[in-house]
Amino acid sequence: MNLGSLGQDNIARFGEYEKIYFEGKWYTNVEMERESNRLGNALKSLGVQRGDRVAIQMPNSPVVLWSFPAIYKIGAVAVPMNPLLRPDQASYIFQNSGAKVAITSPEFAPWVVSAQKQAPDLKHIICTEKDDVAGTIGYQRLISGQPDMLDITETDYDDLAALIYTAGTTGPSKGVMHTHLSLYLTATGCADFMLRYRSISLEARSSMFDVRTHQVSETHQIVNGASRLALSLLVLPVSHSFGLGISLMDTLGANRSIVMKWFNPEEALKLIHNFRVTDFAGVPAMYIMMLNHPDFDKYDLTSLQQCGCGAAPLPPEIGKEWKRRTGIDIIEGWGMTETAALTCGNIPNRPPKYGSIGVCMIKADTMKIFDDNDRELPPNHTGELVVKGPTLMKGYWNMPGETAAALRNGWLHTGDVGYTDEEGYFYVTDRKKDIIIRGGENVSPSEVEEVLLEIPQIADAGVIGIPDSIYGEEIKAYCVLKKDETIGEEAIIAYCKQKLPGFKVPKQVKIIDMLPKNLLGKLLRAELRKMDREKSA
Repeated sequence: MNLGSLGQDNIARFGEYEKIYFEGKWYTNVEMERESNRLGNALKSLGVQRGDRVAIQMPNSPVVLWSFPAIYKIGAVAVPMNPLLRPDQASYIFQNSGAKVAITSPEFAPWVVSAQKQAPDLKHIICTEKDDVAGTIGYQRLISGQPDMLDITETDYDDLAALIYTAGTTGPSKGVMHTHLSLYLTATGCADFMLRYRSISLEARSSMFDVRTHQVSETHQIVNGASRLALSLLVLPVSHSFGLGISLMDTLGANRSIVMKWFNPEEALKLIHNFRVTDFAGVPAMYIMMLNHPDFDKYDLTSLQQCGCGAAPLPPEIGKEWKRRTGIDIIEGWGMTETAALTCGNIPNRPPKYGSIGVCMIKADTMKIFDDNDRELPPNHTGELVVKGPTLMKGYWNMPGETAAALRNGWLHTGDVGYTDEEGYFYVTDRKKDIIIRGGENVSPSEVEEVLLEIPQIADAGVIGIPDSIYGEEIKAYCVLKKDETIGEEAIIAYCKQKLPGFKVPKQVKIIDMLPKNLLGKLLRAELRKMDREKSA
């Protein structure tokens, strides 16, 4: 099987229709398929072969959406990357993955060109929109003259389709290996879950008068299937497994999508209002920013039929406020890059259990709560959330030790701590890892600390997440200065801005005399968090 065939399946099933809208223009599913074929042929002309890695480092756009199937079709492996990664961070992924080609946009092309200097395997950089960016190949010039027909490479179900890198929250960023089968079963499993609980029906009623009996007979037929009226607002970055999963689900059905390059709360509200959007999936920070927008109530959101949320815990008060002001429940879910993101969710068309991540959505998967000895726990007992099934990653790229530690006896140990209730709903109460989740983005405290320690005046640093009303968590840095050294908090933040993506930059910096550590000198983050809470009280 090959995921690249889903575009052909979509056309065969639904015919030609306007599929995505981006910055003033509609693109049909047939146009997207042809563009995907042209790009696939162009990649082959650059020497990309089966198994080669092709990186995509740019914001959402039509090119991104047809780049994935183009890569799949020729048997290559897609490597989606956060466009905000700095050159040194991007170069690590280019090096580690051995990417042969990178596709990017003009605003990020200079960063990719800079990163290429440290990635000898990266031979070509394709730049969209402009043909004159130094060090790159212009996208339009590259695909010009390429045929719009492409023979799809036959791949095994266990062949790699995507290599998705984690945020590096427990060490170096890891390449999560997903196969054609794992991504396909995730998308079809979620689509099946939605259809089961939110079936779209075509109803036909007819009446017939029998002149002989003078009786009226009525017939009533219902046909369940995909809705041609569904319209999604795609704001999630496709560089994330969450966004990638949503876009695959849209290809399986007849969904049309309004695509946003970057999320902006007012623009999102305008698009929902103007286009009568029916489906919206986002992270909690997006809902909070929209609710807090001063013009929220002037937009008509009554077209919304389904709202989903994931990537970070949804505060119950936000779910309730959204329901109060729109009449629509937010269906919270849970997933990880290692589980292809779409794994667990509250059941549509039922009142959500606020604070719960829902039930396992994928029939082929199993979720349980284990104790420290890998024994299943009964309801209302706290342990580690584990997952088993064919949608799991194949492993971490070139990291057999880390793969063995995460996948034990077929079970993925997620690092999330929680419990189930009597109805099988899961709740996440804590994390084993020190990961900070800011607006759905995973941030490694150690990565931020390493940058802080580059500052000559700083002797030691500790980073924690603190509660934030918009992003769920914000980053706070505690710094110990070297003897007789001085530096202002603003200067520390300014240095971080030069070295880190915006979402990893500390919002607050506090200078202290000493960090809490154990006898071996290990930073005690729990104590640091406790100290912060006590000082904030």
